Amino acid sequence: MAKILIVDDDPDIRIAISSVLKSRSYEVIEARDGKEALTRLKEQKPDLMLLDLLLPKMDGFAVVKELQNTQWSEYHNMPILIISAVREEASQRRYELETGHRLGAEDYIEKPIEPFALLKRIKKLLSKGGKDAEANQNPRD
Repeated sequence: MAKILIVDDDPDIRIAISSVLKSRSYEVIEARDGKEALTRLKEQKPDLMLLDLLLPKMDGFAVVKELQNTQWSEYHNMPILIISAVREEASQRRYELETGHRLGAEDYIEKPIEPFALLKRIKKLLSKGGKDAEANQNPRD
């Protein structure tokens, strides 16, 4: 069973995404901000992270940047799906201006999120790493 870390400061978003994921038998871990996300990464070792960009304490941009450091090398191949109300182009530009690099996420989905679209993207990301726990349960394509 794949473990998915949901990082969002909005409890309603976490509950909604968590319900969708649990309905497909994913194990769900939650974090309310970037600092808590890094703690959960170390404790739980998830297979995928769903990351909001606008977070308190440490935003999603800083989390992605931190994960590039060598101390986080075991997570360099962990897929990250950005889930944000910020348009993808604006997020990419901001990150590039701050770091000189592209935002290191495998996929990006803008809020509001359609559950079947989310499940399809998660399944695709997890299948790349051989961690697809929902192989026998196909969301609508």
